[in-house]
Amino acid sequence: MGIPLVLNRKNRILLKELTKTDFKLRYQGSVLGYLWALLRPLLMFAILYIVFAKLLKIGSDIPHYSVYLLCGTAMWSFFTECASQGIQAIVNRGDLLRKISFPKYIVVVSATLTAVINMLINLAVIVIFALINGVTPTWSWLLVFIPLIGLYLLALGIAFLLGSINVKYRDITSIWDVLTQALFYAVPIIYPIALVAESSATAAKVILLNPISQCIQDIRYFLITNETITTWNYINNKFIAIIPVLIIIVLLVIGALIFRKKSKFFAEEV
Repeated sequence: MGIPLVLNRKNRILLKELTKTDFKLRYQGSVLGYLWALLRPLLMFAILYIVFAKLLKIGSDIPHYSVYLLCGTAMWSFFTECASQGIQAIVNRGDLLRKISFPKYIVVVSATLTAVINMLINLAVIVIFALINGVTPTWSWLLVFIPLIGLYLLALGIAFLLGSINVKYRDITSIWDVLTQALFYAVPIIYPIALVAESSATAAKVILLNPISQCIQDIRYFLITNETITTWNYINNKFIAIIPVLIIIVLLVIGALIFRKKSKFFAEEV
């Protein structure tokens, strides 16, 4: 694919330094600084919880719904931040690309890794909140990182694909922002998938075939309750159930291939 799985020492150092720089610059000049990595998803959760749980009474029959909602909002924030930062990475690092010769994918990976740092901070908060809410720790908590990696690879594939196009056509960033607004309601973040299943089993299956939905539901399954509906326990046909995984793999491969092809011209176009 032209994007090696193992980095040499020089590229590892460059990736580390770019990631540190991106993370510091993200909150430079902010009064609350790094606290925004924690506050952004928490504020979003608080608003959604008041409106949908308290006022509209959604999720009252879902075990630990507050943790369920916090988990969904934090993982959604991770995915959108990861993809958005990756899409803009090449354009934002244009000056560096023109001055130094190095593998261009490092710029995208470093931008997405800052989102990973934020996600790990939020994951620690979710675990603490889950314990306070009465969720019993189990060995399945260790499996949370499997769907988390899947969610990251999906965002990385999108970043490679759209980021390489965004260098020449800057409208991609705006289009992606609009698309994420629509995707937010197509993913069971606010509403439990069980509510959809009660009305239409077909609609519930279609939603679960979205890899974002599949990853978030799997995280909830491992971390909160095994009563969570997932692609694996709701769709009986295993060939269909594997579609979200295939989508992630295909997007990552296609994104990497297109990124490799277009990366030769980034310095000229950026």
